[in-house]
Amino acid sequence: MPRVTFQPDGKTIDVRPGTTLLAAARQAGVAVRTRCGGVAGCLMCKVRVVDPSTVSPRTDAERRKLGDDADERLSCQTKATKDATVLVPEDPLKAAVRRQLERQKEEEEGGLW
Repeated sequence: MPRVTFQPDGKTIDVRPGTTLLAAARQAGVAVRTRCGGVAGCLMCKVRVVDPSTVSPRTDAERRKLGDDADERLSCQTKATKDATVLVPEDPLKAAVRRQLERQKEEEEGGLW
């Protein structure tokens, strides 16, 4: 059984061979954004795989959407074939909140308040 590790969360799950990375993420409780239900329509579920040889080759849908040279993969189309490490990008809303909190902390430390 392939073992899939999601970073930066550090969550790991064993899955059956051929399980999509999106399904594995859901099973592991890792949030991967998607809107299309896993049909390569929204392009929101992009991830990076540390070693591309640990997952299935690109599907035709991925090639049409991302091209052949993109480092990114669609988690709804990419299947685990071996132990894999997957880098999940930070949710844009969480990133905006994190940046705002960092700015507030810097302002507080700078003595502006």
